[in-house]
Amino acid sequence: MDAVSNATPPADADVPPGVARRVSPAAEPLQDLVDHAQHTRVAVIGGGIAGLVAAWECAKVGMSVTLVEASDRLGGTIGSARLAGFDVETGVTCWSTRGGAVRRLVDEVLSGAAIVTPRDDREWIAGLPKGAAAPLPPEQVLGIPANPWDESVRRIIGWDGTWRAYVDRLRPPLTIGAQRSLGRLVRSRMGAKVRDRLVAPLTVDRFGLGPDEVDVEIAAPGLSNALTRTGWLGGAVADVRVGAGGPAIDGLDGGMPQLVAALAQRLVERGAVVHTGTRATALVRGGDGWTVGLATPKAAAVNGAEPRTAEPDTAEPAGAPSSAAAPGELQADAVIVATDEAVARALLASALDAPAFADAVPAGIAREVVTLVVDAPELDAAPRGAQVHAVPGALRATGLVHETARWAWLARAVGAGRHILRVSFGGPGVAPATAALSDADATALAVAEASALLGVRLDRAGSAAAGSGGAGSGGARVVDAHRDAFTLAPPASALGHGERTSAVRAAVAREHGIAAVGAWLSGSGLAQVVGDAREETDRLRRRVLWGASAPE
Repeated sequence: MDAVSNATPPADADVPPGVARRVSPAAEPLQDLVDHAQHTRVAVIGGGIAGLVAAWECAKVGMSVTLVEASDRLGGTIGSARLAGFDVETGVTCWSTRGGAVRRLVDEVLSGAAIVTPRDDREWIAGLPKGAAAPLPPEQVLGIPANPWDESVRRIIGWDGTWRAYVDRLRPPLTIGAQRSLGRLVRSRMGAKVRDRLVAPLTVDRFGLGPDEVDVEIAAPGLSNALTRTGWLGGAVADVRVGAGGPAIDGLDGGMPQLVAALAQRLVERGAVVHTGTRATALVRGGDGWTVGLATPKAAAVNGAEPRTAEPDTAEPAGAPSSAAAPGELQADAVIVATDEAVARALLASALDAPAFADAVPAGIAREVVTLVVDAPELDAAPRGAQVHAVPGALRATGLVHETARWAWLARAVGAGRHILRVSFGGPGVAPATAALSDADATALAVAEASALLGVRLDRAGSAAAGSGGAGSGGARVVDAHRDAFTLAPPASALGHGERTSAVRAAVAREHGIAAVGAWLSGSGLAQVVGDAREETDRLRRRVLWGASAPE
C-alpha cells in the first residue's frame, strides 16, 4: 500500500464520532507536502502551449494557479479559422514523434482522442532548373542521399552533381564532431548541388535556417559517429537509417485545437484561474514572492516590447477562461514566464535586475502562411505528395503543405475535389514576399506560388464555367483564404542555440521561484516545446515545494 493510501482511513471506516482519524507518522510529511502545494500560488504568464503545459503541471499536483494571456484566446500557434464553413487549422497541425512528449500529454489530458498518422508523407523539391520538380529521395537524412547514383537523386542534382557527390567515397573520414555545420559538412563531402538542391530546401522551409546554420549533431543524431565508422557521408546516412521506421509525425483526428481545449478544461477543473485579454506589464521580486503587474493589451506595454505580430485570429472554445476582470496585479510564490522572446526578456530584465537582458535581439525569422481552400479535383491524386519544398531563391514561397493529402480525416471532412493548402513565405535574412501586400494580393501571390509548387494551375476557374467559380466546373478556384504572420523561433538544432538557452537558464536559476519556457528557449516544434515546458516546470515545482532538499 502506498503512502497516499496510508494517509487516512477509508471514508466508510468505523471511526467513532468526535474521534479524529489517526494518521500514520510516515504519512505526515506527505500531508505537509500536499498542504504546502495547495497554498503555493503560481502565476503563469502566457497562454500558448508552453504556458498551458506549465500551468497543468502545477495545477495537477494541487498548486494554486493563475494564468494570464495577452490575446483573446489560448493556444498560441495552435489555432483555427472558419474557412468555407469549416474550422481549418491555421497553425501547428502535427508533432514530431521523437521523444514521445506530446503523445504522453495527449494520453494524459485527452485520452479519448484518435491519434492519426499521415496517409501520405511524400515530399517533393520544386524550383529545380527549367522549372522542374522531383520527389525527395526516400533514402536520405535531412536531404543527404545515401546513394548519389540513385536515379531519384540524379534527377535533382544532375550528372555533374552526382559525380561530385561520389567524391565523398574518396575523401578521408572526419573525426567525430570535427564539423558541426550541416551545410559545410555536406558541401565539403558531397558538393554544392547536394547542399543547395537537396538539403537547403528542407532546412529553409522547415526551420527557417540556411543549412550552414544547422548543427548536424542535434539535427541528425548519430550521423557524425556513423561518418567516422563508415568513412563516407553516404554510408553514414545508410547506417543511421538502419532500423528507421514508423511515422515521423502524428496528429489528431479533428485537429490540434482539441488539445488546447482539453488543457484549458483540465485547468478549470483543478481550480485554476485563466484570464485572457490580460497582459503582464511588470514582474518584480517582493519579499519571498513575486508581484506581477497586469493590464489589458490596449492599455499596456511591457517595457516597450510588443507581443507577437499576429496570431490566428479566431478564438477557440478552449475551456472556460474567467469572465471576471483580472486584478491590477497578482501576488505569487512562483512565476513561469511563457511568452515570446521579446516580452519574456523585458519581464525577466526587471525580475533579474539585469537591464542588459532585454537588449539581446530576439532570434528567429518573420514568416507568413497563407491557407487556401481550393476546389481542384486534379489534386485528389496528390500529384506531389503532402509537402513541397522550394529551392531557395527559385520561387517566392519557401514551400507548401497539402493538408488534405496528408490527413485522411481532413479530406473526408471537406469532401472530394476540395483541398486545403498552406503556403509559407519568409526565409533567413529575407522578409516574407507577402509582408507588404494587402490580404487580397497576398492570397493572389499564394495561389500563384501554389500553382508553381504543385504543377497545377489554381488561378483560373476553367473554361466550362469561367468566372462562375462553381465547384466541379472542370477547373480550379479559390473558395476561401486566411493569412497569418508570426516569428518562427529557431530550432534546437540551430548553431549556438544550446549556448544561448543555457545562458538564459543559468541567469533565471539564480533567482528562486521563477522559470522561463517557450519555443525561444526549447527550440521550435511542438515536441520540443512540450517536453521542455514539462521538464522546466518540474524543476521549479520541486524547488518551490521541497526547497534545498529537492530531489534531483
